[in-house]
Amino acid sequence: MEDIALRHDATTLVNVLTCEPADQDVLLTLLRENTDRVISGLDGWISTSLVAAADGSRIVIVSQWRDADAVKGMQTDERMLAYFPKIAALARFDSIAGAIVHARAA
Repeated sequence: MEDIALRHDATTLVNVLTCEPADQDVLLTLLRENTDRVISGLDGWISTSLVAAADGSRIVIVSQWRDADAVKGMQTDERMLAYFPKIAALARFDSIAGAIVHARAA
């Protein structure tokens, strides 16, 4: 597993997906596959981390992009537009894009 390193100079996109616990594993598989096959090759992509709730009810996606235009490019990519309904069938989601304004580590 790689270390998570959040860059202050990047645009950070956080998605919270709420799902039925029985769907979490299927959803995680879809997210991993899409990250590896599509997202990681998109212009401006820096990193993606998935956080799975222990109770199976949520997944948080933290991704970083070069800038807001790169996020927009991802959101309008035809492969992503075809992928979004698959996710929507398993979960509802909320998103926020912004900048890291404070971080602290040991």
